[in-house]
Amino acid sequence: MQIRYTFPGLKGYKRLKQIYYNSLMISEEAKRRKKILEFWQKYGLEATIEAFGVSRRTLYRWKKSFNDANGDIKALNPKSRKPKKVRESKVPLEVIKEIKRLREKYPNIGKAKLYHLLKPFCEAKGVKTPSESTIGRIIAKAPDTMRLVPYRIDTKGKVQPKKRVQKSRKPKNLKTKPFELWAVDTIQIVSNGIKRYILTMIDPLTRIAFAVAIPSKRAKHTAYALEALIDGITSIKHKRKLAILSDNGSEFKKEFDALLEQKGLTHYWTYPKSPKMNAHNERFNRTIQEQFIQYYEDVLFTDLQEFNKKLAKWLIDYNTKIPHHSLNLKSPVQFLLENHYECHMYWTYTKICI
Repeated sequence: MQIRYTFPGLKGYKRLKQIYYNSLMISEEAKRRKKILEFWQKYGLEATIEAFGVSRRTLYRWKKSFNDANGDIKALNPKSRKPKKVRESKVPLEVIKEIKRLREKYPNIGKAKLYHLLKPFCEAKGVKTPSESTIGRIIAKAPDTMRLVPYRIDTKGKVQPKKRVQKSRKPKNLKTKPFELWAVDTIQIVSNGIKRYILTMIDPLTRIAFAVAIPSKRAKHTAYALEALIDGITSIKHKRKLAILSDNGSEFKKEFDALLEQKGLTHYWTYPKSPKMNAHNERFNRTIQEQFIQYYEDVLFTDLQEFNKKLAKWLIDYNTKIPHHSLNLKSPVQFLLENHYECHMYWTYTKICI
């Protein structure tokens, strides 16, 4: 059901819209309360109090609300617990204006530094200096959060505001099955001013990893390598929903992102300057550099095809022979077969040729 509202510019409209929207919803708590009232009607008051731990007063209050609404279950939705009287800020308006001025002079400066910059001003005015937490609340309550967005000048001299694109982030405690989530990243190797790039991919659950040296960091090369991996995985009889986790590098945009959208795959992005969100791949990057790249760096800069052949042989050993401490000293494939029995069918599946 879609609901369209009018008067979006009216003061208090947003709060009124939320109240109205909530009134149309039937929460899980309302369903639970109705179930308790039905239990009360069938087995009596004392049994209901003992079974659900709800007080007599609460039960009668629920019953009254339910009956007054002519048996409408939405009347049992929890009401707002916001206090009827809330404290209002007593910070003088001139202090708020000074905070805004300082945030404009020193763009997006934090509340801790603002406190020390604001202290001389408040002492000169003879008012109490607001605490750091109070300054933080003043900034948060401001319509624009007193934040300045940098502007860019295009080739025609016109000012263009920097647009923030909403990106899908990896949910906390995300649980996936084997081969359903792939963390990707790139390694840059520089020698005598020449740059070479290696695209790495790893399944955080089983630690099965892949890597390939690519000619450049352009998105079309990373997309080409990823497409080979996707086609290999999705060719298995039992289809699965895949997701890719990457940082915000340019090599994971344009053609790379377009490929994921074309394949109907989910693209999770890490937060800026948050390598721990892609920790498994970062650790694999260290391993591949220490155990392989450093010993074949000359081949990487002279013969990319030969380097990828040697890299493929090393990856076979990495996935099937080399024990991993994180897997109780088992290889990724051994761990996969021992702990995920549904994967046994993947290795024996072949297409019927007529």
